Amino acid sequence: MAHANAELVTRFYESFAKHDAEGMVACYADDVLFSDPVFPELRGDRAKGMWRMLCGRAKDLVIRFSDVTADDAKGGARWEADYTFAATGRKVKNVITASFVFRDGLIAEHHDVFGLWRWTRMALGPAGVLLGWSPIVQGKVRRQAGSALDAFLAK
Repeated sequence: MAHANAELVTRFYESFAKHDAEGMVACYADDVLFSDPVFPELRGDRAKGMWRMLCGRAKDLVIRFSDVTADDAKGGARWEADYTFAATGRKVKNVITASFVFRDGLIAEHHDVFGLWRWTRMALGPAGVLLGWSPIVQGKVRRQAGSALDAFLAK
């Protein structure tokens, strides 16, 4: 039988695969901390809002996950996202390693790791290949994502 926290992570990704943001955020503690290379530090409602935004905008998003592990305190998973990046119309296949910290039966921290330069090469095309490694381009990606989240949350 799987650990309850492994079942929690599985429920999170099963919800994601169905574009069910409410199912995802139900797995999070109210003060959850989320981070990844694009959204470096989102807390609470901003983290939950990010998933609502991403699921709400998903058109051809396909999520796969595997290697779910968990104990009483920590866990992890590997997941992949295949989608079309709307700003450029380019196909992206992002491979992510997730780590989790659990508290009171919920996800208290969620950290995703992936290669941002690899992502920019797929999402931005030639510009990403040439300049996606640079702090200037990576900073612009983060600012644009943060602005999109701000606009979404303001609605």
